[in-house]
Amino acid sequence: MRAISIVLATSAAVLVAGCQKKPPPPPPPTVIVSKPLAQKLVDWDDYVGRFVAINSVDVRPRVSGYLTAIPFKDGQIVHKGQVLFEIDPRPYQAALTQAQGQEAHAQAALTNAQVELTRAIKLLADHAIAEQEYETRLANQQQANADLIAAKGQVQTAQLNLTFTKVIAPINGRISDRRVTVGNLVSQDTTVLTNITDLDPIYFTFDAPESQYLKYEQQHLKGERPSSRDFANPVEIRLQDQANYTVHGFMNFVDNVLDPNSGTIRGRASVPNPQYILAPGLFGHMRLLGSGAYTGLAIPDNAITTQQSDQIVYVVGPDNKVKQVKVQTGPLAQGLRVITSGLTANDEVVINGVQRAKVGVTVTPKQGQITAPDPGSSPTPADLAPPPASATFAAPN
Repeated sequence: MRAISIVLATSAAVLVAGCQKKPPPPPPPTVIVSKPLAQKLVDWDDYVGRFVAINSVDVRPRVSGYLTAIPFKDGQIVHKGQVLFEIDPRPYQAALTQAQGQEAHAQAALTNAQVELTRAIKLLADHAIAEQEYETRLANQQQANADLIAAKGQVQTAQLNLTFTKVIAPINGRISDRRVTVGNLVSQDTTVLTNITDLDPIYFTFDAPESQYLKYEQQHLKGERPSSRDFANPVEIRLQDQANYTVHGFMNFVDNVLDPNSGTIRGRASVPNPQYILAPGLFGHMRLLGSGAYTGLAIPDNAITTQQSDQIVYVVGPDNKVKQVKVQTGPLAQGLRVITSGLTANDEVVINGVQRAKVGVTVTPKQGQITAPDPGSSPTPADLAPPPASATFAAPN
């Protein structure tokens, strides 16, 4: 009887369990999808370089002497022709006076020689003197004339030396500090008194890799852009403390050879600097126009996954099933990654919930939207520099 009771109890338990409902399957995972953002773009190539002065002059005296005055302030802006240093002019004034006296003496000697020559001409016509006497007076007149020319040269030299006692600025620019003080003896063409650097305009120099140089020339051959040596190419520069490219200039030089050691070619841009804010030695990020305008599709970087060497994007089809698409990525454009191939403008790309998207799995798509940052807002670091493996990034046209 006991065994029969146990069997009946077990059968009842099985019947009760069989009557319970099976749990429902889990709902499809939810993902956020959006069509790629289509926008008009222009590629820019980014380079790091520094500003250099167009002209830099070490100011030296052109005569020797003792300094008597320094009528400028260290570091001020000076203009061409402005007096910077004054050397004691008295020795040179005395030398000028002496040279002028020698000129007057030579002038008097010439006048006398001309009078003697005129008299000799008349006497020779009357056969009152020998021809040899005439020739002697003619030679004296010519020598007196040469002495006067030499004396005038001495006066000009003395006048120049007196002028050189005022050392003037040879160019416009910002002056450095004085290297000597009043009372010091300075030597002609030897002592460095100070330095002047021309600041407006100023140069920005950089090195471009061989690949970029070849890209520019190939684009030029296809008619897509001017030659890299077209000095109308615009550039934009961002300083270390700036978030945007606020400094503007244009290319004005590309070297004629590449450096065989680094595989780079030297380029240079000219930048207006009317406020003298830019100083030689400053570093900056420069971007150079890298392409013509084109329409590009852009998606967030986090919507792209990597499988070995392939770049993969998940797309939701009309049947709400996920499929993967192999894409080719391009530069950044305002924090979004430009897709050069693999996507169409109508593809619904998974932009959020990528980890839940599996190939062939049915999902519940919710519509999102890819938006570029407001042009008036502060850019992110991704907007300010190209990706590590590239020197190119894009910006709205």
